[in-house]
Amino acid sequence: MSSGSRQFGLSKSKITSFEQCPKRLWLQTHRPDLAELDAGAEARFAAGHEVGDAACSLCSGGIMIEAEPDLAAALQRTQELTSASAKAPLFEATFAHDGVLVRVDIMEPDGLGGWHVSEVKSSTSRKDYHVADLATQLWVLREAGIQVSSAAIRHLNNQFFLTEEGNYNGAFVDTPSLEDAKPLALKRPKLVAEIRTVLGGEEPARDPGDHCHDPFPCEFVAYCSRDLETARYPVSSLPRTGRQLAAKWAEHGIVELEDVPPGSFTNAIHARIHEATLSGIPYHDVDGARRIIGDWVYPRTYLDFETIAFALPRWLGTKPWEQVPFQFSAHIENSEGQFTHREFLSLDGSDPRRACAEALVAQIPQDGTVIAYNAAFERTCILRLAEQFSDLAENLKAIAARIVDLLPVTREHWYHRDQGGSWSIKAVLPTISNSGDYAMLDVADGSAAQLAYLEAIAPVTTEARGAEIAQSLRTYCAKDTFAMVEVVRHLTDTK
Repeated sequence: MSSGSRQFGLSKSKITSFEQCPKRLWLQTHRPDLAELDAGAEARFAAGHEVGDAACSLCSGGIMIEAEPDLAAALQRTQELTSASAKAPLFEATFAHDGVLVRVDIMEPDGLGGWHVSEVKSSTSRKDYHVADLATQLWVLREAGIQVSSAAIRHLNNQFFLTEEGNYNGAFVDTPSLEDAKPLALKRPKLVAEIRTVLGGEEPARDPGDHCHDPFPCEFVAYCSRDLETARYPVSSLPRTGRQLAAKWAEHGIVELEDVPPGSFTNAIHARIHEATLSGIPYHDVDGARRIIGDWVYPRTYLDFETIAFALPRWLGTKPWEQVPFQFSAHIENSEGQFTHREFLSLDGSDPRRACAEALVAQIPQDGTVIAYNAAFERTCILRLAEQFSDLAENLKAIAARIVDLLPVTREHWYHRDQGGSWSIKAVLPTISNSGDYAMLDVADGSAAQLAYLEAIAPVTTEARGAEIAQSLRTYCAKDTFAMVEVVRHLTDTK
């Protein structure tokens, strides 16, 4: 290995960063102090480790190659084990070539002198970047003289349901990927040389774009966006096809919706957004909203769930990444406009589904309309509970059958240009009410609620901190349901 190849040590994750954006890897290498990790990074990292450990546990007799006291020891131990007549699976087998170090998740002997290589992932399907990761390993393994007879992305099986606590047999699926990775592996030497050239030079120039979030959220977005002039109402904010339309109008030097000529959009929603943006006058079809909402029978129950999803299912009858409700808020309005608030919250770490189902049956009125925002989510949560608890199924299904969706009603009858092309409840509420500032809350969105749940159930969390988290979750979920009340009042122009 030449002295030049030691200048910048590389790994499969660093190569993945480069393929996402050369500037990202340059900043990771030279300016890591500029990184701003998102709140969920630690949880994703922990989930990945949990999945990796489970995959290893299913390979009986495997040998974990520890990097103790350092990676040099792991390299030596790997060489010893792969040089002998292999009979046992190896975990974290460590190889290096041309300054690129890889640790292979699982290597299983094929009985013929070769190896089956598995790259373990916590997703429920194979992604393109998974194949690229595998290609880096195949290249290094080939140069190390390792015969790879087969290779796969070993990902979670979305058809697996936990039927016995701690038993994850069947939780993983191998998607064969050797043939797909081989062409990429052949290009790795050239790619590695390119990476070293970039890392040895000045900071690459690249504007922010879709690559900032695909396949991973980049920790340098704030830094890279610091000097950019942002459009007040960008063409890209148009729903669904906004990015394509933005590229089209950029060819004419237009990035602001306000600069697009009137009458340019044939899509009705886009035209509505454009007109409201140009005029500054919100679109509000009061009569249309009243016709629909007027049919919603009292008592009206405004319902919202918060859920937690684990990569590896923890509770019987759940599957990988299944959304399990641990909280709900319900604002119940009678025909005289009076409200009752009911709620459920489970933060003890045990399976919350039975208690949640019982609370729904006990607290949600047996008649009237149930209102949700993006109702498919709430309906699915309730129907999954009905599948799990046959004795409560009839009542739960009756609740699900009475659910109506406020989101499409809002989309069809209201738009304010400050929504930025979104009809999420958090985008709509500030345009109709002074109570819409979620940013002031300790828990301000669904992702933060999941992180709050994970903190609450952690063994190190004190009782006092747990109480704070519980109050923050109650405040957030209740705000979501009363936000729907405010939206309905505004759409129908009632006070």
